[in-house]
Amino acid sequence: MTTPVPRVRPPADYLGCPITVDRALARGEVLRSPGWGIPDALVALLGFVVLSAIVAVGSQLLGLPFGVTLLLGVFVPWLALAGWPLLTTSFQGNGPIIDLGIVIRWKDIGWGLLGGVAALVAGSVVAVVVQAIAGDVTSAAADLGEDLRNEAGFIPLALFAVAVGFGAPIAEELAFRGLGYNALAKRGLPTFAVVIITTLAFALFHLEPVRIPILLASGAILAVLRWQTRGVGAPIVAHMVNNLPGAAFLLLG
Repeated sequence: MTTPVPRVRPPADYLGCPITVDRALARGEVLRSPGWGIPDALVALLGFVVLSAIVAVGSQLLGLPFGVTLLLGVFVPWLALAGWPLLTTSFQGNGPIIDLGIVIRWKDIGWGLLGGVAALVAGSVVAVVVQAIAGDVTSAAADLGEDLRNEAGFIPLALFAVAVGFGAPIAEELAFRGLGYNALAKRGLPTFAVVIITTLAFALFHLEPVRIPILLASGAILAVLRWQTRGVGAPIVAHMVNNLPGAAFLLLG
């Protein structure tokens, strides 16, 4: 009688790497050791800031309308925030799908929906507390949406709402729970430290001091989803669920 060969989980390239690495190894692919790391995560964030400043100054010099300036200020900086993670993993690793964990399984959709609802509930509870202490907690996106409605019309407002509901979750997750999370994990930091650092960076990145506690609550859930599912699929879905009500309110006024 032949003894069955035990199924052995393929070795991860580094502790905390995404599930896509295991899948590639299971397919027999020869993976290269990723050359990207924490400096690349910082490049994505600093590039976002630099491109935002360039758009602001350039739009003022050219005298562009408010709606055009705002939409350029939303989309152009994503060339760094989302574009650099895609680019650096392509040239210094095994491509963004494997290195960033870009995979959406039914499991990711389910966890993403649950996580998105949890983020909404957690954010709402924290918002009530913050509002009781600090007063108004209106987001910058809501204020900008109101300005767009009054000054630019429906089409720019609709594009902005799509950016808030769908674009921002993809770009931010690629940067924070994708490149940032994996760079810290690849450096050997324990999971709890990776979750804390990426959550803090995510909250501070939005430059809305009053809303930092709210962003910490939702960001922590997104980071836990990345840890639990080992990919960015569930965090992207959850982030969209968290943002879509706000995007709908932008359209409905």
